[in-house]
Amino acid sequence: MPDFLLQNALPALFLISFMAATILPLGSEWLLVALILQAHDVGHLVAVATLGNFLGACTTYAIGIWGSAFIMEKILRIRPDQVARATRLYQRYGSWSLLLSWLPVIGDPLCLVGGSLRLNFFRFSLLTFSGKLARYGLIASVTAASMG
Repeated sequence: MPDFLLQNALPALFLISFMAATILPLGSEWLLVALILQAHDVGHLVAVATLGNFLGACTTYAIGIWGSAFIMEKILRIRPDQVARATRLYQRYGSWSLLLSWLPVIGDPLCLVGGSLRLNFFRFSLLTFSGKLARYGLIASVTAASMG
């Protein structure tokens, strides 16, 4: 693993987790696992990854509030079928679908639709943070258990 990531483990994990929850096609799980394998504190890693990923989702939520249609189509190039899928999830399951905001492909549109539909920010935060924490916690638990 590059020395930069080892020397700057928490800031690097925060930044990659943040970017992974925006429109960038990144994953942060690999870095979480690598840092756990390097014997970094699991609790700190899960907290930093969750916070970074949650704040990235909040950024996407804000984009939804302040320009969802134009930004989704022209700048973010989120395909109409992704937006339609996220909207259907909201219509069918309501805001509870935000527990799945960590999923690839549909997670970012779920946050974007939450903003564009002006979902209550407290509810958005609670559901999104919970889903992301559960995901990182599970990955960390499985990784730590496989080590020993």
